[in-house]
Parts: sequence; C-alpha cells; structure tokens
Amino acid sequence: MNRRSMLRKTALAVSSMMAAPWRTAKSAPARRPNVVFILADDLGWRDTAVFGSRFYETPNIDRLVRRGMMFTQAYAANPLCSPTRASIMTGLWPARIGFTAPAGHLAQEVFESSLQPKAAATQKALIAASATRLKHEYFTLAEAFKAAGYRTGHFGKWHLGREPYDPLHHGFDVDVPHWPGPGPAGSYVAPWKFPAALNFTGQPGEHIEDRMASEAVKFIRENKDRPFFLNYWCFSVHSPWDAKQALIEKYRAKADPNHPQRNPVYAAMIESMDDAVGKLVATLDELGLSDHTLIIFLSDNGGVHFAEVEGAAVTSNTPLRAGKATTYEGGTRVPCAVIWPRVVQPGSKSDAIIQSIDFYPTLLEMTGLKPQEGQRFDGISIVPALRGQPLGRDTIFCHFPHDPAVSDATPSTYVRKGDWKLIRFYCDNDDQTDRFELYNLKDDPGETNNLAANMPDRVKELNALIEGFLKESGAIVPAPNPAYKPTAARAAAGWQPSAHCTLSVENGCLRVESTGGDPYLTAGKVPKAQGTLVLRFRMRSTSSGKGQFFWTTRRGPTFGPAMRLDFAPIHDGRWHEYEVPFTAAEILRSIRIDPAAAPGQIEFDWIRLVSADSGNVLQAWEF
Repeated sequence: MNRRSMLRKTALAVSSMMAAPWRTAKSAPARRPNVVFILADDLGWRDTAVFGSRFYETPNIDRLVRRGMMFTQAYAANPLCSPTRASIMTGLWPARIGFTAPAGHLAQEVFESSLQPKAAATQKALIAASATRLKHEYFTLAEAFKAAGYRTGHFGKWHLGREPYDPLHHGFDVDVPHWPGPGPAGSYVAPWKFPAALNFTGQPGEHIEDRMASEAVKFIRENKDRPFFLNYWCFSVHSPWDAKQALIEKYRAKADPNHPQRNPVYAAMIESMDDAVGKLVATLDELGLSDHTLIIFLSDNGGVHFAEVEGAAVTSNTPLRAGKATTYEGGTRVPCAVIWPRVVQPGSKSDAIIQSIDFYPTLLEMTGLKPQEGQRFDGISIVPALRGQPLGRDTIFCHFPHDPAVSDATPSTYVRKGDWKLIRFYCDNDDQTDRFELYNLKDDPGETNNLAANMPDRVKELNALIEGFLKESGAIVPAPNPAYKPTAARAAAGWQPSAHCTLSVENGCLRVESTGGDPYLTAGKVPKAQGTLVLRFRMRSTSSGKGQFFWTTRRGPTFGPAMRLDFAPIHDGRWHEYEVPFTAAEILRSIRIDPAAAPGQIEFDWIRLVSADSGNVLQAWEF
C-alpha cells in the first residue's frame, strides 16, 4: 500500500482527551491549540538582543521569547538549511533521510544519498552526494496536523524540493510564494524576480518579509475559528544580503568598528524579520488567540561567518567557534524558544540539550496527538524539559559528509554527550586517516582547547557512539580519495577551483582538470568596478556541456541565478575566444567561470575584464 493510500485509510491516531490547559471548565475536550512554527534562516545563536547581541535590535523577538522558555543549548540537526528543515518535517536525522546538503532547489531529482565516486586531487576524502527531495513516503508534521483537522499553511522558504515535492504535496493547504529556491528570487526588496507563473509581485520597495507576514496574517484571520498550523519559515537572513536603505543607514550610524557584530546591512535584515514576527504575534493578540497558540522560534543553522558585505563580516557567532557550514558550535547551536501558554513559565530558561529532530514528537504531545501506528522518530518529546523536569537524554549527533568551500569546513560527524563533544574529521590527517577534536563545552564553549591527544579513552568512548549512530542511521560515510595528491594546488594564478577540478599553470596557460560535473574557477580579487562590463577569455576544452558565468556584488556576495549568464563553449580541443557582457548594478566583488559540465581538460590562454563603455582593460590574467 502506498503512502497516499495509507493516508486515506489510516487517520492519525489522536488522544481522546486534551492536556489540562486546553480543557473547558467541564473538562470536555476543547479545540486543539493552534501551532505557529517560526524558523529563521542562518540566524546565529547571538543574533538577537535577547540572546546577547548588543548591535542588532529585535524587540518583537525578545518579547516573544520572554513569553515562554528560552533554550540556551538548542541545536539544528545540520549546519546547513535543507537538512535541518527535513529533520523538522520528519523528526528524523538528516543522515537517515539522506538529505545532508542544501540541495532542495536543484533540478535533478535525487532520493537517496550516495558516495561520490571521484574527487579532485586536492581533496583528501570522497564525500557524499545528497538527496535533493524530501520523499513522499515520510508522514510529515504538516500531514499529521492536517489529518487531525488542522488548516495548514506554509509561508516563505521551503528548500526541500520542487513540485511535486513542494509544501502542497507534503501536507500544507496553502503555500506562499510556492518557491523552491534557497532565498527570495533576486532580492529582499521588490521588484523581485519570481517566475511570472507564480503571479507573486510586489510594489517597488516592498520587503519580502513584510509581504510574507501580511500573507500569514491573512491566513490567521481566515482560520481564527478553527485550529491551524502555520509554518512561517523566513527567507531572512539568508543571502542575498540586502535590505531597506533607511534601516541600513540607521545601523551604519550605530556600528562600532571594534565590535564583531557591526554589519549594517545584516542588522537591517534582522530588523525586517523582527517586524514580521511582531505582526504575527500582534495579530494573535488582537484576535484573542495568543493564550490558545503554541509558538516555536528556531533557526535552521548558525550565522554566516565566512563572507563579507560592504567590507564587514556578515555576522559573528562569538563566543562560539566558526558558523554556518561547519560542525563547530557556531554552525549548529541556534536560538530557540517555546511558548506554551499556561504550561511554560514566561521568562524561564532551560539548558537542556535539544535538537531540531525533537519538535515533531514534542508538538504531537503538546497538542494531544499521537504518531501513526509504527511511526518512529529519532527525536524525543521535550515536554519534560518544558515542564521543568529532566529530559532523559543527553546525547545528540550531527552528520555532515561534505566539504563546502568555507573556512573550518571539512566532512565530519560530531557527538555531544553531556558536556563532552567529539568531532570526527574524515580522512583529514596527512595519511588520510580520520582526525579527532575533543572539547568540554562547559569549560570551553568556544572550542579552543582540543583535548583529544590527552584523553584517548574519552575519544574511544565517544567515537564508539559515532560508529553506532552511523550504522543505525545508514549514513553515507566519507572515504579516502584515491586520487588525492598532497602537492595538488588549491589555487593558481589568483583563481580558486571547485571541488570538481584542480588548477595548475603550465606552458603559459591556466589548466583546469575537471573530475566531475561541476568544474568552475572563482576569482576573489577583482577591480572595484560597476556598470556594463565584459568578460573576455581565450579557452580550449576537451570536456562537454554548457558554460556559465556568475558575478557577485558587495550587497549580494553569493552566486545565484539572478547574476548568471550562459555561454556556449566549443569542446573541440581548439582555441576559441569568448565574450560575456554583463551589468554589475553595484560594485563588483567576485566572478566565476563554469567552463563545462563534465570531466575533461580545459585551458585558458588569458582572461580579461573590460569596461564596455571605455573599452579599458580593468584587469588581465596572463598565465
């Protein structure tokens, strides 16, 4: 019997009586509480005032958190977005699902993770290829509420798959803007660049979170007389980094150049997100629903520490180490609060160790629902912690079998057991054996003192837990790369390669050896130019596939479809010259050339960046 047939034949089992706070005076079952799940994107552990920021202003989030219980040791199940989102919707480890990278926007449908068969000579490990879709076989959190009679609505970012793996096919009645991408299309401030078919446009200057909040408020008003489950999954504060100009100027005026959190663009983005949260809560208050509504506030991973906007780091997760895309504390420890009126003491705090996999079973218990027959979770209900009792679990895991091109990021798995955390970095020693880092987070939350060499027995004990987790979850584990060469160049002539290629300069040419389907090279240092520009280069190739050119500006330093142009390489092994005209609306930050889409050899004789207006060569790479 397939999953959809099961849904028709098997309604979600529900408890016959509600928890005491939701009963009427006569103890008859009352309407089940509403649920609002607010998920921020890339919001760091200290990126709100209530969690310790002295720069960002978040009065609405601060008031919301103080209505319930703040969790000081809450974790995302993964240091990147899609896997954490999958864990929330299923209550399962991303390792078990196979969704371990932010791949939900990709066109290719992949349902199982696998080990990549090849890697560049610069990589010590063969890494995992993630699933790109949340499979229909999972009975999602939204489907659980829908089966129990809730009206379900999703607003904002999804990133778990295109149709038919979108919210409307995973239990939601409403999905706005029905967009599979990793961020808002084009920008946060309208005009946006959503496909015309979505019929989702905004007035010039309208902020996407203002619009999302308005759409969510409409959903609340339409369903005020029935139980509803509202997923408000913010686009904020993911790239592209842009914001309302007036707010940028406000924070530019108060930024302290000596403080680690000082980026005015990012601060402005946080304020717009805070405004949206305020609109939702104000609407619940106005309609008299607040005392009958459960609210979860969470981020999907840590803050971005590896990029700059307008010359300043996007944010800082200090005192935690590193951030997004790493398995250090800054990558997965996140802000979290749970509001449960008449049960959770307002203004309370908990140091219980909880994880995003826990919210599915927790919300079922909070609303008086039960899992489907045979349904199992990797997470647990944290209701005991919400009631001020011991949680009964002190061990969590995070599996990240990838090697993104950011600092401190290496394929790894960690276990946290009580105050101890062991990180296993795959194939990271010189001989491609695994390397370990051990920290006592109570004494060293910044992970500065690696105790692995001094405490081999503790490493052995915790690594045994990792081994058990990997086996039980069916995780794809990185393996030594047989093509690894310690002398292979990570960069050449000012260009940085992707994981699918290596670079070298030979015989006056920049040689690109492609080992996979996504070879590209990035120049991080380019002239401070803007306006109409032309990239010219002389190239020959024995690879195949289309070519693409990307650029980024100071306001949006992430490569994406809004700043991409295609070109048609001729892969006949002969020299050809190419021109790619483009317009940088603001000061250029970096450029990227994707010369092919398959293994093979590509060579560049020269690359030049030219002003289209004057014809002047702004920068030339001669090899």
